[in-house]
Amino acid sequence: MTAESDTTAEPEATAEPEATAEPEAGTEPSPEPSPEPPPENPEFEGPRRRARRERELRRQAQARARAIEQARREAKRRALGKTADNTKPQARAAVRGLKVMVWTVLLAVLFVGLGLLLYFTPIMSVRSVVITGLGAVTEEEVTQAAAVKDGTPLLQVRTDAVAERVATIRRVASARVQREYPSTLRITIVERVPVVVKDYPDGAHLFDRDGVDFATAPPPPNLPYLETDNPGPSDPPTKAALEVMTALRPEVAAQVARVSAPSVAAVTLTLVDGREVVWGTTDRTEEKAQKLAALLTQPGHVYDVSSPDLPTVK
Repeated sequence: MTAESDTTAEPEATAEPEATAEPEAGTEPSPEPSPEPPPENPEFEGPRRRARRERELRRQAQARARAIEQARREAKRRALGKTADNTKPQARAAVRGLKVMVWTVLLAVLFVGLGLLLYFTPIMSVRSVVITGLGAVTEEEVTQAAAVKDGTPLLQVRTDAVAERVATIRRVASARVQREYPSTLRITIVERVPVVVKDYPDGAHLFDRDGVDFATAPPPPNLPYLETDNPGPSDPPTKAALEVMTALRPEVAAQVARVSAPSVAAVTLTLVDGREVVWGTTDRTEEKAQKLAALLTQPGHVYDVSSPDLPTVK
């Protein structure tokens, strides 16, 4: 009984080392599998994992708190009619507006102070008067009419009033007054130009294109004489005669010795060589002036342009 049990035990003892001791040629030995970790217990939590979880929970709670606070502030701003986005731009705009207002006030004060300084002090006062456009009018006449004292601050000089005073001189048609800083007053005048002359007991009176009797003096050469009953700027026959004279071409006007206007419809011209021009009314005056310039090249004694469509020469 004992012999049989020994023979069956020996082959089992020698077979195991032969299978593991010699690997086959050309093949690597396979690594032994690592021991599997023991299965985790889902209910088990280590100290590190617990700390991480607590930190994450705190961050989430802080984020929720910040979101709630931001929402509360936003709701408050909306209730007050404001938003978080325009708070800073509005503040910047308010600061910018304040700066502009301060600078505006400072500049206004500066200009007012400078104006008061120039208006009430002789820093920029009248030290010289320059007069241009003089002809028959003398500088003394203009200076006396202007009546501006030396040393008057330029800002106190009323240029319109000075121009009106200078224009009261009979020979002056218009006047212009300008300030030229720092200390000059410039007066520019335009003198009246005689167009016709009329004899009076006290001498020859000169009339300009507006019918203004502006001087009693010897007339310039070749100035035509005016024949009307009541010459003046408001007299219709005088205005008609002067309208005809100013419409004539220069070479024709130089030949006129006398213009007669007993009425506005009976204007006639007498030339220096004795020829006569029947003008008639002042209708179509420009056209009549052109026709007369052509007719005068023809021989004749009476030139009738009262009807410019049918001018005649006799």
